[in-house]
Amino acid sequence: MDYLQLEKNYSPLTVVAYEKDIQDFAVFIQEHFETSNALQVNYPMVRSWIVSLVESGLTNRSINRKISSLNSFFKFLQRIGDIEFNPLAKHKALKVSKKVQVPFSESEITTVLDELQHDNDFEGVRNLLIIELFYATGIRRIELVQLKLSDVDLHKRTLKVLGKRNKERIIPLLEGIVERLDLYMEHRNALEKIVDYDNLFLTKKGVKIYESLVYRIINDYFSKASSKVKKSPHILRHSFATHLLNQGADLNAVKELLGHSSLAATQVYTHSSIAELKKVYLNTHPRSKS
Repeated sequence: MDYLQLEKNYSPLTVVAYEKDIQDFAVFIQEHFETSNALQVNYPMVRSWIVSLVESGLTNRSINRKISSLNSFFKFLQRIGDIEFNPLAKHKALKVSKKVQVPFSESEITTVLDELQHDNDFEGVRNLLIIELFYATGIRRIELVQLKLSDVDLHKRTLKVLGKRNKERIIPLLEGIVERLDLYMEHRNALEKIVDYDNLFLTKKGVKIYESLVYRIINDYFSKASSKVKKSPHILRHSFATHLLNQGADLNAVKELLGHSSLAATQVYTHSSIAELKKVYLNTHPRSKS
């Protein structure tokens, strides 16, 4: 766990998830194979665990995540010389269906933002800024929750974001976002009490905003404007990337803005932009009607 957190720079939540997965496997081999020695583990033991997870009703995606945690543990044992061969070296992940994330349309986002323009109290101004910031920067929910006052540079019009594995990136801010930040700070400074002063986004009690509240804000407002099944901060991030690509943005530039470590992670957002490109092509090519 120290290796994951200190050397691999995994987030505390990811480390906790890895630890639980590995402990679950340890309990399983103790109960079914009467051993708690990781050095005695072989692939048939792992396969038995996979079967039990499938029978318990767990999705293939969740099972793959658990096996990934276990695989990283055996790679670590290999690294420090405790084992010679990784029992999961030839394991192939279970097949999972690709989830196509449907972004909000520009009109749906405009509808929500227009509705929020009328709320002039602290929470209304804060919620409007949160939605605009998600759509204007594409940041993740946890990244927004962890924003500090010091991360905002109004003079340079930039936002410093701490992403996965503590990787920093600088995102430019639109003029409208800067104005909205100024208005939010006026309301924020007028709060009766501020407990978590360093944090940018607060509740009306002056404490740091939390992830479930941010999810609820997005879900509540977009439920009024969109019939899409999933209405979450991640869909706003998806909308940010898709709309940029629809307007001809460079894929590498979008990758940097999203904070992805590889281009492959960004390419999932091209699905919708390709659909948009097909529509434009079919509507404009001279031979399309025939």
